Amino acid sequence: MESSKFGKYEINTERDALLDAIFSALAHPVRRGLVDLLHESDATVNELAAHFELGTPAISKHLTILEKAGLIKRTVNQQWRTCSLEPQGFLQLRDWTQHYARLWEGSWQRLDKLLNTLSSEEPQKKSAAAQEKDKDHD
Repeated sequence: MESSKFGKYEINTERDALLDAIFSALAHPVRRGLVDLLHESDATVNELAAHFELGTPAISKHLTILEKAGLIKRTVNQQWRTCSLEPQGFLQLRDWTQHYARLWEGSWQRLDKLLNTLSSEEPQKKSAAAQEKDKDHD
C-alpha cells in the first residue's frame, strides 16, 4: 500500500484513488439512479435503459464507470449480461463515511436534548400564560 505525506496528513494513495473513483461515479444522477435500480434487483442493460431517456450505449458507458469504481459487477449467462451491485465498493464508502457518523450522531443527540428541554418548558409557559389570563379576568 503506497502512501505519501501531505503536510501532517498521510495520504493512502490506493484507498484515495478508489474513493475518488467511487465519489466520481456517484456524482452523476443517472449513475445514482442505476445504483437505486440495481438495489431493487439485478438487471440487464436493456432493462435499466427502459427507465431513462437514454439509449443503451449511454447506459453502458455509465455502467462501465460504476464497474470501474467497484460499485457494480457484470456477469454473463448465455446471451444475457446481468448487472448487480458489488457490496465491496459500498463497504469502502461506508468505512470512509463511518468516521464522520459521530458528527451526525452528536448533532442528533444535541437536537434531542434541545427538543426535550423545549417541550418541558412548554407546559410551564402555558401555565404562566393561564395565570396571567386569570389575573386579567379578575
